[in-house]
Amino acid sequence: MIKTVTRPLLIAMSLVSIGVSANPAPVTEIGRSSRVPVTTTTATGTVEQRLAALERVVEARAEAQIRMQQQLQLLLDEVSELRGVTETHSYQLDEILQRQRDIYQEIERRVSSVQQQPAATNVVPDSTPSVSVSTNVSENDAYEKAVNMVLKDRRYDAAIPEFESFLRSYPNSVYAPNAHYWLGQLLFNNNDLAKAKTQFERVVSNFPDSNKVSAALLKLGQIAERENNKALALRYFNRVVAEHASSTSARLARERITALQ
Repeated sequence: MIKTVTRPLLIAMSLVSIGVSANPAPVTEIGRSSRVPVTTTTATGTVEQRLAALERVVEARAEAQIRMQQQLQLLLDEVSELRGVTETHSYQLDEILQRQRDIYQEIERRVSSVQQQPAATNVVPDSTPSVSVSTNVSENDAYEKAVNMVLKDRRYDAAIPEFESFLRSYPNSVYAPNAHYWLGQLLFNNNDLAKAKTQFERVVSNFPDSNKVSAALLKLGQIAERENNKALALRYFNRVVAEHASSTSARLARERITALQ
């Protein structure tokens, strides 16, 4: 029995010995430094890559936020600009409507004047307080020439020296308040506010009974508004409402008062 077991055992040990001899274990050089450092370098490289990736993500988000802030600021600027444009258009529309009313009144006055001739009546009916008509032909011609440059020829810049010349030649003309107002309006349209203000002030101070006083006061308020003098603008607008409550200028003045308050 012992012999039977021992024989296979010896055979197995012989086979193991042969296998070991045929396939020896690889020899590892103690002096090589590639085992541990390779693993450490690989791990370190992975951390650096992750940090770099995180930095790129943070930078991308920061750039995106900056772009969003810039776009938001642009939108705010555009909204502010649109509001300014809207207010300007509303303001200009009021001015256009007022100029049209002035033109219609002037046309009506001139038609009435023609109808009254040659009766040489000194006062011509008007839709507003009466306007006198001169019997001086040269005076009439000079005034008509200046007005036609506005109404017919639309040579607004050329009309300015014509009205100035008329006022120098006929400072006491019955058309003087109208001429001052027309001149002020033309200067106002050219944004020459200082000179326009002078003309409107002359209408108010020198011709208190003229039908142009309410419109001149309104213009003085608008000039003050353009000059960012809100308090003065409100004083002029309130004066229009108080002294000329039923006029078209008073309605426009009320609108400006509401807008400024």
